Amino acid sequence: MRKIILAATALLLAVAFGIQAQDQVRLNPDHPDVYVVQEGDTLWDISGRFLAEPWQWPEIWQVNPQVENPHLIYPGDRLRLVYVEGQPQLHLERGPRGYKLSPAAGTNSLHPQVHREPLADAIPAIPLDAINAFLSRTRIVAPDAFKGAPYVISGADQRILMGAGERIYARGDFREPLASYGIYRPGPVYADPVTGEILGRQALDVGSADLFQLDPDHRENFAVATMQVTRTAREIRLEDRLLPVEERSIAALFQPGAPAVPVDGYILGVDEGVTQIGKYDVVVVNRGEREGLQPGHVLSIYKQGATVRDRIERDTVKLPDEYAGVMMVFRTFEKMSLALVLEADRPLEVMDLVRNP
Repeated sequence: MRKIILAATALLLAVAFGIQAQDQVRLNPDHPDVYVVQEGDTLWDISGRFLAEPWQWPEIWQVNPQVENPHLIYPGDRLRLVYVEGQPQLHLERGPRGYKLSPAAGTNSLHPQVHREPLADAIPAIPLDAINAFLSRTRIVAPDAFKGAPYVISGADQRILMGAGERIYARGDFREPLASYGIYRPGPVYADPVTGEILGRQALDVGSADLFQLDPDHRENFAVATMQVTRTAREIRLEDRLLPVEERSIAALFQPGAPAVPVDGYILGVDEGVTQIGKYDVVVVNRGEREGLQPGHVLSIYKQGATVRDRIERDTVKLPDEYAGVMMVFRTFEKMSLALVLEADRPLEVMDLVRNP
């Protein structure tokens, strides 16, 4: 009896240690002991230097409260890998940095004060040039957000394609005019592929324009607006819509990490409507804030396994889903998110699966 109990105890311990081992951080076999941060680095790249699974970065990042802004990493900083009680940790050593001085804001003191800001920007989590257009402008809106919105009717000299610096004319309801507007093109309406729920419509960023003057229109509550285009992301076309500029500050300095909640979703779309998706493409996912997603969350991408015919059993069998890449969420909405593909082992497509890493 005692042998049985000991054997059972040993089995339980083995299982327990097995689970613990699976949860432990796995270092990259070629990891450095010390790394000096370079211009152009991203947090994802640095994570990959030290970790086999870069989304485990929060597990080894050791915040030093004595370091100014310890969550931010700058070029010239040194990251040192050490072991504490057998567990790997990354310690930050600030490198030499130049500062610029500016007047301190938000103080009622009569004494002059200054605020120090580093000359070099902190490194972002993912490449900013790949997501810059999406950080503050392209967004997901309600399916009926464009209904009744003012629209472009002409350019100067009746042009049908317009750009930055030109004047355009818009028509619509301007009873509560704004100083500036965002110019958007209605994108696809997305529905959940499982439940059929309408999740939202993508509003494609076209540009921005300032209101110059308003002239009355023969239609009630309508006016014709003369506007000056201040920025374009793509050529402005007739029927593009005007929406209020979204006041939303978005940082790209989040840390990569795995979601704390189970995620099981799909890629619903990709920017510009291409069909093949690869590294550094921005995709739309049918999971958002209500499902617990946050900027920085990393998701694995899977190709759905095909259904094949078993000729011996004379039935059908679904093959296993296959791992195909990694993405990181950088902007979330209530029911949807935008994510950047960071790794792609093969061409990806709309309706590929996204899950916890």
